[in-house]
Amino acid sequence: MFDLIFLIKTFGYLGLFSVIFAESGLFIGFFFPGDSLLFTAGFLASQGVLHIGVLMALMVAAAIAGDSFGYAFGRKIGPLIFTREDSFFFHKDNLERARVFYETYGKKTIILARFMPGVRTFAPILAGVGTMEYGTFLSFNAIGGLVWGAGLPWLGYYLGSSIPNIDRYLIPIVLAIIVLSIAPTAVHILRDPGHRERLFKFLKSKVFFS
Repeated sequence: MFDLIFLIKTFGYLGLFSVIFAESGLFIGFFFPGDSLLFTAGFLASQGVLHIGVLMALMVAAAIAGDSFGYAFGRKIGPLIFTREDSFFFHKDNLERARVFYETYGKKTIILARFMPGVRTFAPILAGVGTMEYGTFLSFNAIGGLVWGAGLPWLGYYLGSSIPNIDRYLIPIVLAIIVLSIAPTAVHILRDPGHRERLFKFLKSKVFFS
């Protein structure tokens, strides 16, 4: 947590924008701590280190732009990947499956993915691979980017302004945010028999091959 504070103070708005952009749509960004970074930045804004209005505007812009880049990347490389011969890793019918999935669940997926660490990096790429209509993608990308990119900094700012000595509780608060953010989607997946079966098969295969 204190490393995050040091990094935010050192690299400022540009560093925050770069990380949120990368986590929202670049393969290399999946391991970045977006949730905790946004919340901590909001907390620092409550201490006068950053301006909350500027911070929220930039984070929303970074989130939306990053997702749009990921979508464009997926749209461009999708056909190239699946025109190759079928192999153990690649099957041509996967592109059609991705397209059907995002036509059916895409709106909800794009918004929910914002609150799933790691998943939010790949959701826009897969939307592009599945050739989800861009106008629809952009609309729900903007909703998700606004709620996530502005909501977490505002929460950090509000708590930092309202609770004395909140810095003592930053780590448990961030952990709680992460748990709460992934819980609804996890429950939704586990309640669906088909999703649950695929999840268990995936986990079993990972354990088997590890």
